[in-house]
Amino acid sequence: MTDKTFPLPTRNDAVLDFLKNRRSNKSKAMSGPGPSDEQLQQILQLGTRVPDHRKLSPWRIVVFRGEARERIGAQLAKTYASDYPDHPKDRVAFEAARFLRAPVVLMVLSSPVECLRGTPVWEQELSVGAVCMKLLMAAQAIGYGAQWLTEWYAHDDRMRAALGVNEGERIAGFIHLGTPTEPSMPRPRPDLSSVVSYA
Repeated sequence: MTDKTFPLPTRNDAVLDFLKNRRSNKSKAMSGPGPSDEQLQQILQLGTRVPDHRKLSPWRIVVFRGEARERIGAQLAKTYASDYPDHPKDRVAFEAARFLRAPVVLMVLSSPVECLRGTPVWEQELSVGAVCMKLLMAAQAIGYGAQWLTEWYAHDDRMRAALGVNEGERIAGFIHLGTPTEPSMPRPRPDLSSVVSYA
C-alpha cells in the first residue's frame, strides 16, 4: 500500500481580494475588444468547472458574436414592435441594440438530464447558476467586463424559438462580455445578520 501525501490548501490573498472586490460591469458601458477565440475558450472551460451531481452537465451555452448579435437584435425589435405598436421608434431601436452592447454574449441554458437514479432538477438548476457565476468570474479574472442579465426575452416563447431554445430548456441568463468603458459601481450588500443564522 502506497502512502500518498497531498499538499494542504494554502491561503491565496489574490483570490480573496478578487472575490471581495468583484462587481458586475454594465453591458451598456462595454465596447470592444471582446475576448479572443483563445480567451473565450478559456472562459468557457473555467466557467463549466462547477459542482455537478453525477456529472450530468445539465446546461448548454450558445455564443453570439458578430452578425449573430444583429440577427437576434432584429428579431427582438420585430417582436417588441408587434407587442407595443404605439411605442416610439427609439424604444424599438433600443431593443434591437441589446445584443450589440457587448462584443460577446453567452446564452446559458438550463438543460435538465433524466437519469436512472435521478438527480433532482433543482440540483441541476443550481449547477447552471454556478456556471453563470463562474463565467462572470473567469471573464473578469482575464481582464474583461461581464454582466449576467435575463430580461423579458428570456421568457418569451417567440424569442426562445428564435434563440434556438429546445423544449424543456430554460434560459438561465445572458452573460455579456466586453471591455468596460466606465468603472463598475459599488452597491449595497446584505447585512449578514439578516441572512445568516447558526443552528
